[in-house]
Amino acid sequence: MRLASFAVETAVGPMRRVGIDHDGTLLDVTAGYAHVLDQRGEPTPVEVAETVAPADMLSFLQRGDRALDAARDVVETVPDADASTGPGGARLRYDPAEVDLLSPLPRPNSLRDYMAFEEHVRNSMGEVPDIWYEIPVCYKGNADAVVGPGDDVSWPSYSDQLDVELEIGAVVGTRGTDVDADEAEAYIAGFTLFNDFTARDEQLQEMQGKLGPARGKDFANALGPHLVTPDELDLPNAAFTIEVESEDGEIDTWSEGTVGEMGHSWGEIIEHTSAEETLHPGDVLGSGTVGTGCGLELGRFLEPGDTVSLSVEGLGTLTNTVVTR
Repeated sequence: MRLASFAVETAVGPMRRVGIDHDGTLLDVTAGYAHVLDQRGEPTPVEVAETVAPADMLSFLQRGDRALDAARDVVETVPDADASTGPGGARLRYDPAEVDLLSPLPRPNSLRDYMAFEEHVRNSMGEVPDIWYEIPVCYKGNADAVVGPGDDVSWPSYSDQLDVELEIGAVVGTRGTDVDADEAEAYIAGFTLFNDFTARDEQLQEMQGKLGPARGKDFANALGPHLVTPDELDLPNAAFTIEVESEDGEIDTWSEGTVGEMGHSWGEIIEHTSAEETLHPGDVLGSGTVGTGCGLELGRFLEPGDTVSLSVEGLGTLTNTVVTR
């Protein structure tokens, strides 16, 4: 399934919903599940649907398998339903052009970003440190600085060198502590594109203090456009493209290739991270940048007004424009 968060205008203002991208139509999960329950004879379908499959993605993930099973029922039932609204009058379907697509998780529970692709490490550092082969290393990012598809990214005033980083974001769907690597991938609800925008000059300066990045990373973390369940993806073999459109409309392909194998698997990352620590639904784990997935590796950086489009087969395209304040 391709889950999405979206906002739609109503008579009382914008309303946030969880949807499923099904053949180019967004199916409203909460309204759709209320329709499913109503067809089954449930006496309070709206109340039950709002509990089992709430309209906020973080709350939805916290419901676990019940919510995902409800979403599957929606996919099986709503596309063929004659009704346009469910019980209570909520719409069942939306044209994507009618809504504002948000980050799948507008405010993740937490954000950790790893460095799992050896090619990127080698290209960026020249030599891969021994510790990289021993453990999956990460920094903790700013979960309050998430932007979604189509959102503008403000160029930070403290930087003269802005970069993009094409990554995969794994979204945790099940609470767990001390998770074994062989079982860990079952804890992933889905994957999304992650553009780890980086103030490269600031990052390189602050990391001379032998701690992880802070302001160099904390200003914009782009996630989207969808949260795609693992059964729909073959990430190591998925093709990727980075395109940058200048303010005058010239489109330049910065990089393209396949995602490739990670030096540390998602299972190993989750096992390492959950040791003596609890992972929660809505935690985001970044893969780190794919090989040739950033300007630092390519010897080029963004300009004000550039529009960046990251595409990965199966995950879609995530587009953002860099603007000055």
